[in-house]
Amino acid sequence: MSHVKKIQQALGALPALVVTDPVSIRYACGFHIDDGAAVIGRDRAWVITDSRYVEAAEKAIRDMEVLCVGKDRGLSRLLGEIFAQNGFEKAGALPDRLSHSQWDRLEKAVGVPLADAGSVLGDLRARKDRDEVDAIVAAQRIAEKALDEVLGLIRPGLTEKEVAAELVYRMYKYGGEGNSFDPIVVAGARSSMPHGVPGDNVIRDGDFVTMDFGTLYNGYCSDMTRTVAVGHATDDMRRVYDTVLAAQQAGIAAAAPGVTGQAVDGAARKVIEDAGYGEYFGHSFGHSLGLEIHEDPGARPGNNEPLPEGAVISAEPGIYLPGRFGVRIEDMLWLRDGGAEDLTKAPRELIIL
Repeated sequence: MSHVKKIQQALGALPALVVTDPVSIRYACGFHIDDGAAVIGRDRAWVITDSRYVEAAEKAIRDMEVLCVGKDRGLSRLLGEIFAQNGFEKAGALPDRLSHSQWDRLEKAVGVPLADAGSVLGDLRARKDRDEVDAIVAAQRIAEKALDEVLGLIRPGLTEKEVAAELVYRMYKYGGEGNSFDPIVVAGARSSMPHGVPGDNVIRDGDFVTMDFGTLYNGYCSDMTRTVAVGHATDDMRRVYDTVLAAQQAGIAAAAPGVTGQAVDGAARKVIEDAGYGEYFGHSFGHSLGLEIHEDPGARPGNNEPLPEGAVISAEPGIYLPGRFGVRIEDMLWLRDGGAEDLTKAPRELIIL
């Protein structure tokens, strides 16, 4: 079933949903539009775009009518016409995607009161279907191919920036559409910074190198982290690495539809705490991802809501010892069939280059 059909079924008492942000438009119609809108009614749906996209949109979009703005028919006028011609007396919109002034302008354009419909799209986007997961997996395989090649290049004397550049180049080379996010590559003492920015820091023998990166395929994100050692690893480095890996395995074992995000996070966190590193694991076990790199729901402390069937979440515990080194290992999980399917195939055991 197409996403627009799913939205129509989920409207409930709402006559229509109107969205204007590119991510929500893409979810509805499967096509990227920078500046436009989508209106989904119970029986009909429309996408409004401009001359830059209209030909491609007409070929790509199904189950929705494609309208094009013109010199005398701007976006606001087309929205008003749709609502007036179809007798919509109210509509849902997404307050987390609109500023206060944007909400007011949109309400004026459609000419009817707008209601918070964030849960309609949020619930649907949280539950990935097979096509969405296939796109995420395709992106992940591209990233894994890039990593496999880059592992053969990492050596003392290379900089973090150079490693990041090699990853990005290869992800594009093998079919990626862009970065899911700016890649993180940190080495040595800088690997203790979970979101450190690649710099001119030179990799040395005995360093950990942490690489967190992903690419896009059909608009969907991949996300993975691998930490490798260069030359050799000390006993302390191995101990921390093994603890993070055990924590990840515990979180993966706990992850399933219906389990709370806090319970999944807690299963991994307990392993790290029991090993004496609890204060050095500051972020959550994982976040959802899809058309955006960070989506809801999350496997995090305080999330007492059951994780839904179909969610794709990251599994990324870490230990970060300031001034010394850090370790993070990250896979992606699809929650289904009473458990968690690991979508990541790259080896998780410690690699010493």
